[in-house]
Amino acid sequence: ITGSTDGIGKAYAEELAKRGVNIILISRNKEKLEVVSRSISETYKVETDFIVADFSKGREPYPAIKKALKDREIGILVNNVGMFYPYPDYFTNLSEDMLWDMININIASANMMMHIVLPGMVEKKKGAIVNVSSASCCQPTPMLTIYGASKTYLDYFSRALHYEYASKGIFVQSLTPFIITTRKVACSSTPSKRSFFFPSAEEYASHAVSTLGLSTRTTGYWKHAIKFTLGEHLPEWIWAWFAMYFCRIVRKEALTSKVK
Repeated sequence: ITGSTDGIGKAYAEELAKRGVNIILISRNKEKLEVVSRSISETYKVETDFIVADFSKGREPYPAIKKALKDREIGILVNNVGMFYPYPDYFTNLSEDMLWDMININIASANMMMHIVLPGMVEKKKGAIVNVSSASCCQPTPMLTIYGASKTYLDYFSRALHYEYASKGIFVQSLTPFIITTRKVACSSTPSKRSFFFPSAEEYASHAVSTLGLSTRTTGYWKHAIKFTLGEHLPEWIWAWFAMYFCRIVRKEALTSKVK
C-alpha cells in the first residue's frame, strides 16, 4: 500500500489487516512508517513491513522498491499515494515543482508500482490492484485541473488494464471517492468536518474494501455513488460552474487564513 501513513492509505491497510492480510507499507516518512507498521502488527496480529520511498523523486525510488519486493508474493497492490493542491488555484499560479510532483506522485507511481508487481501476479494467475482515483474524474474540474487530469488518467488506465488482464486472473479496480475528511482537505473548514457526505477515512475504507473483487469502477461508498451518478448526468457546464464557485470559496478561505 503506497501513501500508507495517513488518511485512506492507512485506513485501507487496517481494513485489510482486520481480514488477516499481511501488509507492506510504502511511504516517505520512516518514523511514521515505523509507528503505523508496529500499530497494525500489534493490533491485528499480522506480519507487517515497510519501505521508505519518496515518489516525488522521479525514477529514483523504484530500483530499491523492486529489490525490496523481489521474491515476495504480492496478492493486492493499493496505489493510494497522491498529491493534492494546497488549495484550489489557477493553473498559471502553480509552480513548476508542483506540476512535476503531481505527475510523478499521482501518475508515474501507479505505473511503476504495477510494472513491478504485475508480472508476479500473472505468474500466479491471481491478484488485485486498486488505484485510488477521484470523483474529480467524473467531469472536467476547473481550478483543480492537474489533480483532476492525473486522477482521470488513473481511472482510464485502471479500466483498460482490467480488460487486458482479467483473463489472467487479475482484478483491477478504479476507486473514485468524493471528499473524505483527511489532511488533504484541511484547506477548507467545510469538507474537513465529518458529515453525511464527508465520511472519515476509516468509515470510507471499511466500505471500499468490501467492493474489491466485485466492482471494477466504484466510488467505494454508497453515499458517494449517489453524487457520482448525479455528477455524470449533469451538463458539463453546470458541473464546471459549481466547481468554480466552490473552488473560489475554498481558495479565498485558504488565502485569508494564510494572511492571518
